[in-house]
Amino acid sequence: MDQRLGQFSGVKWSKLRMALAVLALAIGTTGAYRVGVGRADCTGPSVEITFMGYAQVTQRGTGIHLRQYARSYVIEDESGTRVVFVSVDAGMMGHAVKRDVLAVLQKKYGELYTHANVVISGTHTHSTPGGFLMYLLYDLTSLGFVPETFNALVHGIAQSVIRAHNNLVEARLYVAETEVLEANINRSPSAYENNPEEERAQYRHNVDKTLVQLQFVHARTGAPFGAINWFAVHPTSMNNTNRLVSSDNVGLAAILLEQERNPGALVGKGDFVGAFASSNLGDVSPNINGPKCEKTGLPCDVLTSSCPSGAGACFASGPGRDMFESTEIIADRLYRAAAGLLSTRTTKAREVTGPVAFVHQYVDMTTAETVHFDRATQTPVRVRGCLPAMGYSFAAGTTDGPGAFDFQQGTITDNVLWNAVRDFIAEPTQDDKDCQAPKPILLATGRARFPYDWQPKVVPTQLLVVGDFAMAAVPGEFTTMAGRRLRSAVARASVAAGGRDLQVVVAGLSNMYSSYITTPEEYEIQRYEGASTLYGPHTLTLYLEQYKRLAGALVRNETVPAGPTPPYEDDKQISLTTGVIFDSHPLGKEFGDVKVQPEAAYERGATVSAVFIAGNPRNNLMHDKSFFTVEQQQPDGNWSVVATDANWETSDIEFSWTIGPNTLDGLYRFRHFGYYRYILGGVYPYVGATNAFSVK
Repeated sequence: MDQRLGQFSGVKWSKLRMALAVLALAIGTTGAYRVGVGRADCTGPSVEITFMGYAQVTQRGTGIHLRQYARSYVIEDESGTRVVFVSVDAGMMGHAVKRDVLAVLQKKYGELYTHANVVISGTHTHSTPGGFLMYLLYDLTSLGFVPETFNALVHGIAQSVIRAHNNLVEARLYVAETEVLEANINRSPSAYENNPEEERAQYRHNVDKTLVQLQFVHARTGAPFGAINWFAVHPTSMNNTNRLVSSDNVGLAAILLEQERNPGALVGKGDFVGAFASSNLGDVSPNINGPKCEKTGLPCDVLTSSCPSGAGACFASGPGRDMFESTEIIADRLYRAAAGLLSTRTTKAREVTGPVAFVHQYVDMTTAETVHFDRATQTPVRVRGCLPAMGYSFAAGTTDGPGAFDFQQGTITDNVLWNAVRDFIAEPTQDDKDCQAPKPILLATGRARFPYDWQPKVVPTQLLVVGDFAMAAVPGEFTTMAGRRLRSAVARASVAAGGRDLQVVVAGLSNMYSSYITTPEEYEIQRYEGASTLYGPHTLTLYLEQYKRLAGALVRNETVPAGPTPPYEDDKQISLTTGVIFDSHPLGKEFGDVKVQPEAAYERGATVSAVFIAGNPRNNLMHDKSFFTVEQQQPDGNWSVVATDANWETSDIEFSWTIGPNTLDGLYRFRHFGYYRYILGGVYPYVGATNAFSVK
């Protein structure tokens, strides 16, 4: 018997377990779970690298505001079927990053973790280093590929999964929901209003206000040890003037939740792991005071988000006085909602039971076709995907971060001058123009191949199902209504195939980035989101058909072909970012020496600052460590760490600490840890400390 089981190992055994899981999925049987949670530091280079999100070359890092973390959740049912969900404090996820993470995991665990059962989702913060996507348009402002960013993400994500793998415990799962008001607004309401009136009438708001929480609870003790929260909001409270690496509002919300659940632990430490993952946030802004003209404070034009001549750019802001306070307010509202669900689990949550299942397929969106029911003609029509292209309104940016030049959102006509520039790079065919209409093509990215692909053509599609809870992992930014249609389509397809009525969340910016996905009606208006919908007006239509196929195949236990593999282009990457050549210090000084000491005493609420002679932070990213610590002297004379560069109230490179209201009286000091690169070669560590100062 043992010998026969051994011969049945590997792929066949995996398929058998999957078949049993899918059978149980269809009939809704109850099963126990084992769950592991893990967290790891994945902070990229904090200086000299352009951030990914606002596409501004000048927005380069000068230090750390909040560190980046990868938070992983391994879920296994009683048949041994596993899925993994990872939420990463990053702009989005790249296919090559996931591929290399899986290479690390497969070296340790064989084929246990694959593209099919692992989802890696970026939170979409716009304040972390870029240069990791390996498509030219997305890495352009980072001056090409940045190995330090890429490697930091791969290492941190893989380490978080390994930690989750090593922490598996018997668990019960619960789902809870709550409404969070005053945390998001629709930044393209004119596009949303173009959706059918009868569809809009089904919803109270023009953005999703529901926070959905998947809770992981110890089976024996009943204590929560992890949670994933999905809420639709852009992490753009930190605006495009920010120069500090930051996980923004959702990253801070995760820190606040983890600090509450891990009392006494430093940021990034502790057993409880709580993520705030991205959802259908495409047209959703945290800047709830709305868009105003920069110089007059008057509202911007609703359709174009433009201002009269001399009134400045159209910016959205709020709810705070500046971006730091706005980040803190939005984060606090999200954190309190999530914490409330955890504390009232027995009354507000329902238990998830049933097997684990997954399905994954790559799709070439440029050749995909389906039949679409045309509302205007009341007839079915065949629609197709287009070669990727970006419209004129893409260059206008958004109200969270306006673009350069004099582009406006809502543009549906082209310009001879800009067309000439476009055609010099890559000229679209008449078929491209017809396929993308009414989008006027500014960049024919699907035709551009020099020095490598500018945007993806092949994308991953994926579903993870735990009991009756489904995660639809999508490779881009779905708008509010696009996400609503996707959730409904997957749930209906499951029931139609004879399966359970699924509760579906949209797991945004997962596995690969392919810009935005709007509804066909929103596409017509050509706001920023529509102009950035790559594969034409029926991009969403194609996705809906694909995810319905995946849901049906999962219930019916059908084998889904892997589909075409995205191209390998690592060997074509260009990097114009220079490395650190060497570090120097003034004569008579050493690395770690303090140039500016703190004052002798401070009151609560004050900000303490110190300046050290430091090496370049790119010499060592200090994962799971810190460039500096705030330390309090204990009665025995020893010093204990009370804050690190991962805390909200600290920042570097000029190290500073804003003294919180709950800080204890006593003597404190800063310590700085770093590495310098010697002119004759080698990287060497150093440590420095300030004079002690008192807090009263």
